[in-house]
Amino acid sequence: MNDDSGNIPHRGRELLDVLARLGGSARNTQIAQVMDVSEETVRRLVKALARENMVERVHGGTYLSRAQDTPMFSGALEHNAKEKTLIANRVSQIIEDGMVIFVSVGSTMTHVAEQLRDHKDLLVVSNSLSVIASLADHNGTRAILAGGEVIRSERGSFGRAAEQLACQYSYDAIICGADALSLKGGVLTSNLLEAELTRALLDNTARTIVATDNTKFGARAANIACRFDQVTDLVTDITPPANFGSALHEAGVRVHVASERGGTSNGASADDANAAIDEEN
Repeated sequence: MNDDSGNIPHRGRELLDVLARLGGSARNTQIAQVMDVSEETVRRLVKALARENMVERVHGGTYLSRAQDTPMFSGALEHNAKEKTLIANRVSQIIEDGMVIFVSVGSTMTHVAEQLRDHKDLLVVSNSLSVIASLADHNGTRAILAGGEVIRSERGSFGRAAEQLACQYSYDAIICGADALSLKGGVLTSNLLEAELTRALLDNTARTIVATDNTKFGARAANIACRFDQVTDLVTDITPPANFGSALHEAGVRVHVASERGGTSNGASADDANAAIDEEN
């Protein structure tokens, strides 16, 4: 393996290109393999790029900064805000008082947290700083931060510590977003550690709820968070395209289409949805 870091600006641009191809985040071992350099070389390059605010570092991994990758969180929060609010309201109808739930990071999850404020006595575990801030000490809800290394641009914490804490609980439901929905891959994220955390929790929950807007159907992202057959509920703002509708039906996913009337694609109520899950179990 060639260990010569060469010209830092050139190698730095190469590393940024690699991160972009890998979906915006990757472990340093993966970057080293793609670039054919040592991990030490990757660490030196990452350190230099971080000083220029071009990447962000987390233990064992690297992320493109929001300036290089996706819009700032506040911009994402405002994008499709009406649709996300409708989706969040539908998710809140599925969740019942007293449940133990995990809520992931992302702008849609921030909307979900706002809608859950009317619920009572929830136990909410989340790696999202925004979710925890919204729900802590409200209506008897206990909010537990799955603390790890904080990534400012994600408004969340990631890594082994976050995963270990989150995995200590048995959940009635985990709620996560998606950067893309793929017929081949299922639920995809641009954030590698977000995908890893979701996968780690799949065996700890009775129900997996994916909440995402219509722009994610057929979009692209690098990391598989879960397959469709590992999802119990998809909450979105449109009836899925026919090919996705067929794939979701075959996987046994219950699709909820959020609307201003609060309905779903199959007219099911929250109690009906819970009964369906109980029958499957």
